[in-house]
Amino acid sequence: MSLRLATFNIENLMTRFDFTGFRNQLRQDRVLRLFDIRNEAEYQRLEEARTIAHTDDARQHSALAIADADADILCLQETDNMAALQAFEYGYLFRMVGNGYRQKYLIEGNDSRGIDVSVLMREETRDGQRIECIDIRSHAGVTYRDFDLFTPDLGPGIHPQDKIFKRDCLEMDLRIGGRPLTLYVVHFKSMGPGRDGMDGRQSTMPVRMAEARAVRRIVEDRFGAGRTASKAFAICGDMNDYQEKLRIEGDRRNGYRFVPEREPASALDAFTADGFAVNPMLRRPVEDRWTLYHSRGPEERHLCQLDYIWLSPSLAERNAQHVPEIVRAGQPFRTLFPPGQDVERYPRIGWDRPKASDHCPVVMTLDL
Repeated sequence: MSLRLATFNIENLMTRFDFTGFRNQLRQDRVLRLFDIRNEAEYQRLEEARTIAHTDDARQHSALAIADADADILCLQETDNMAALQAFEYGYLFRMVGNGYRQKYLIEGNDSRGIDVSVLMREETRDGQRIECIDIRSHAGVTYRDFDLFTPDLGPGIHPQDKIFKRDCLEMDLRIGGRPLTLYVVHFKSMGPGRDGMDGRQSTMPVRMAEARAVRRIVEDRFGAGRTASKAFAICGDMNDYQEKLRIEGDRRNGYRFVPEREPASALDAFTADGFAVNPMLRRPVEDRWTLYHSRGPEERHLCQLDYIWLSPSLAERNAQHVPEIVRAGQPFRTLFPPGQDVERYPRIGWDRPKASDHCPVVMTLDL
């Protein structure tokens, strides 16, 4: 009996327009800066038209990427609300995959923009095993004080009574053909602007470290510290951190070089410490584990894995011969692919946009 489990940061599956760019140019789309917009009403009209036109292409590409993943259970990040999830599943995804994801789960979390984690599930696996959700729990209310995870280096304005998770840690007890699987879906703190001489990753690292430690605490509280290795659980989502990356050197004229680099510290060290969880992506070659292209100009470019399906040791051992798949056909053409990895993009993919997402879906077949 097998199950296909996937995670995907679908990037701003929203039901709302953002008009704040009229007063804040940092939030204004670049195409609107080409036009002489004289008042806020005109700006809102143009922003609505731009967003609708761009969104249709983007969601077609998102649906194509999800269809290629062909998962039985799909963990999503950056979902606005249940209405957005239902509209996308019915209007786009169902048209491409036919057999829709009729089971949908979303609980409002802590994100200031209103983007949440969610889960789509089929009623049965591909080989006819029933997929059931027995219980679902949000941990959005857990504070630093609750888990004794408050430290001064979390940053200015953060207090012990503040909530740890910037979105949520959604916990789901599932039965797949009668067999148990516990799923944890997360979306950790993003890498914001730098401060105190540190770059965006380093300055926000303490927050992600607390989130990762909190997830581990939740799992250990559930199954018992020291007894998690034999359980069947998976931690899925956008971790916004990495333990290694492919630094990109060179240019278009002279060619590119992709240099593997190991990070001295990562929030994800909380998962790998003591063999608590296994990252099966390590079964792929080091230059072929990336799920996101990061660029801030020629001086700062790399490929890295931000999207994970972490497995409990017993689940990883049971699936020792299975390797995660990465769907990259929805990446824009600006993404630099290492030699031999380039794929045929979906129709109408652009240099920067439209695209399926800035992230790639990750999917893995698991024997339960």
